[in-house]
Amino acid sequence: MTLAAGVLGAYNGISVQEYETMSEAFLRSARHPTLARSYLQTTYLPMVELLAYLAVNGFSNYVVSGGGRDFIRPVTQELYGIPRERVIGSATTPEFVSGQDGGTISHRARPDYLDDGTEKPVRIWSRTGRRPVFAAGNSNGDIPMLEFTHHRDKPSLRLLVLHDDPDREFDHVSGAQQALAQAAKHDWTVASIRNDWNTVF
Repeated sequence: MTLAAGVLGAYNGISVQEYETMSEAFLRSARHPTLARSYLQTTYLPMVELLAYLAVNGFSNYVVSGGGRDFIRPVTQELYGIPRERVIGSATTPEFVSGQDGGTISHRARPDYLDDGTEKPVRIWSRTGRRPVFAAGNSNGDIPMLEFTHHRDKPSLRLLVLHDDPDREFDHVSGAQQALAQAAKHDWTVASIRNDWNTVF
């Protein structure tokens, strides 16, 4: 709780433009601590290929992240072909302040919502007004989103990506044990990074 308050306080009063500039600078310059590559080079190639295939076939793709919405918006078009208005993620409470230059929107030291678990389908519905026909997740926090993707009157696809490749990426299946159980019970599709992906990044 103390850490969360500190993170929120660090960005209190910073305009959304300033925050985006800092976020983009970080994403373009920092390197992942264990993968020894820039963060922009940690995009999963199979994910990018799948999103491109879906877009060509008429799907509207969204990023639905437990991470910060405003943090990843500057790079989603470049990395995934997903425009910023189709990014759903965690957010702080914003505040508009009038001014002669058009005013500004700033972050406040108060969370708006954490886009994880049961909040994910709520946010998807709030933004799109639709139940997805396809969703992909990789952790227990994605279970409600994958459940929400079920349709009684038409086909749907629930995909669980399993991080089980310690040599090329990570082995942290422990964060998806409940999701794996749900996948077996409800016949979700499971994609193993170790067994199913020829290339990771």
